[in-house]
Amino acid sequence: MKQMVKKLVALLLVFALLIPVFAGGRKDTTGTAAVSNAPVDIEIWYGAAASEAGPPPADWEVYKIVKDKFNINLTLTALPSSQDDQNVKINAAGAADALPDLFMVERDVWLRLVQQGLVAEVDDMYPMMPVRSKTHYTEESVANTTVDGVSYGLADPGSLTKNEGLLIRKDWLDKLGLAVPKTLDDLYNCMYAFTYNDPDGNGRNDTYGFGAYLEVSSVKEGLGSRFEPIMGAFGVCGTWDLTKANAGLNLFKPEYFDAITFVKKMVDNGVIDPNWTAYKKDDFRAAWKQGKFGIMREQNAAFAAQANYKPFDDNFPEASWIVLDAPVGPAGKSSIGVYANAFRIYAVSQTAADAGKKAKIAELLEWMATDGYYLLGWGQEGVNFVFSEEGVPTEKGIPDPSKGFSKSEMIPLTQLKNLVFYNSEVEIAARYPAYITATSQKRMSAGDVLAEMETKQWTPNNGNGTMPSPNADLKRFYEQGVLEFLNGTRNLTKADWDAWVAEFKNIGGQAWNDNGVAYAKEHSLLY
Repeated sequence: MKQMVKKLVALLLVFALLIPVFAGGRKDTTGTAAVSNAPVDIEIWYGAAASEAGPPPADWEVYKIVKDKFNINLTLTALPSSQDDQNVKINAAGAADALPDLFMVERDVWLRLVQQGLVAEVDDMYPMMPVRSKTHYTEESVANTTVDGVSYGLADPGSLTKNEGLLIRKDWLDKLGLAVPKTLDDLYNCMYAFTYNDPDGNGRNDTYGFGAYLEVSSVKEGLGSRFEPIMGAFGVCGTWDLTKANAGLNLFKPEYFDAITFVKKMVDNGVIDPNWTAYKKDDFRAAWKQGKFGIMREQNAAFAAQANYKPFDDNFPEASWIVLDAPVGPAGKSSIGVYANAFRIYAVSQTAADAGKKAKIAELLEWMATDGYYLLGWGQEGVNFVFSEEGVPTEKGIPDPSKGFSKSEMIPLTQLKNLVFYNSEVEIAARYPAYITATSQKRMSAGDVLAEMETKQWTPNNGNGTMPSPNADLKRFYEQGVLEFLNGTRNLTKADWDAWVAEFKNIGGQAWNDNGVAYAKEHSLLY
C-alpha cells in the first residue's frame, strides 16, 4: 500500500511539472508560433508616414481586428524622424538585447545587427505570406537583405524610382518628318534638326535640340542627372559601376572619354541650349515650358502634373511630348540612368524568433497586404474615403469631408501605410490623378507617364548613396575638370584626358576608387 502511495505521489509530481509546460504552449522548434490559446504580444517599431502627426489612437479599429482575428496584442512605437536618432535608438536596443519583435532599420545598422546574431533569418517567412511576397518582395529586394545566401530582413519598396525619362517633342518630329530616334546618332540628328530647321515654324532661329542643367550629386558625378541617357549609351552613367565584374569609378573607363567627346560635339555644334551651365532647376523648367528645346530628361510629375504642365499647355496647346527608349550607343549599350531602390528594411529580432513569433508576424503582415491594405493606407471605407469609378480611393463623396484621409486630424489613422504601400497602380493613381488640360483639352496623367518611364532601360545601383565620398578638393577637381574639357579651357584630346585622369588618381582619386570598391564588397552592394 505504501509503495502504491509513493508511486501515485511521484506520478502527481510529474504531472505537476508538466502542467506549466503545456499551459504555456509547446516549445517552438521551427520558428512558428507556439501552440497556445494565450494572446501573442507583438511589438513593432515603425517608420511613421507623417512624423509630425501623432500615433494611431488607443481605440484604433486595427487593434481590435488584429486581436479578434489573430489573437495578437499589438504594440506600436514610432521611430524618431531623424535617421541618426533612429540609428541611436536601435543600436542601444541591440546592445541591451532589447530589440522589439519587428522593427524598421537602416541598412548599415541592420548589417551590424545581423553580424551580431541579433536579427533572425526570414527565408521561411516568405512562403507564409504569398500575397505580400508577390507584391512587396522582389528578387532585388530579397537580394538587398541577403548575407551569405540567407535573407535576414523584409525589404519593402520605398520612394519611387525610375521616375524620370528622356522626353522629345513629338510635334517637332512630325513637323520635320523625323522618325522617333532609336540610337544615339538618331538622337543627335534630331537635336541638330530641332536647332537649325525651325521646328516651331516661327521663322526665327530660337530653338535648341537638347536642354539640361548641372544636377550633380554624389551618385551622379560629372555632368549629373540630365545627361544620364547620353552617358548610359556608353555604359558609364552614375558615379559608380557596382557590378562584380567591373566595380569602380566610371570615370576610369575608356568609354567615359567617348561619352564626354559626344557631349563636346553637342556643345561645339550648338545643339544644346547654351544656358545649360548657368541654368538652375527652375530656369530649366521655365525654358522647356517656353519651347526653348525639344529633348530633355525630366521627372514624371515635374513634367505632367497638372500645375506643372499647364504653362506649356497654355503656350503650345497643339504640342505633345513622348517618352523615348534609352538611345543605343555605339557598342549597343543603353540606359536612362542609374537607380537605387530606397528599400525600407523591417527586421525580425532573434528574440522574437526564439519565442516562436515569426509565423504570427507573417500572418499580421499578410493581412496588412490583403484585407488590411485599404484600412491602413486610407482609413475606413465610407468614412475616410470612398472608391471612385476607377476603383481609386478618394475623399470626394465621403459623408463628412472633415474626416478625409488627407486631413491632419485623420493622418494618425494611416501612420502604418509605409508597411502596406508598394507603389501599386492604385497608389499611383491616387497620388497622380488623371485630368483634362484646360487649354488643349487633352487627357494627362503623371501616373501614366511614370508607368511609361519605368519600362525603359535603367542601370541598378542599389546602395550608391552610402558609398564613400571624395574630399572637397577631389570633388571640385572632378567636376571642374569635366566642364573645362567641354567649354574649351582644356583641349579634349585622348592624351590630355589621360593626363588629367592620371592627376586625378594621384591626388586621391585612386584611393577613393579603391575604398569604394572595398566598401561595396563589405556591404554586399555588388551584383
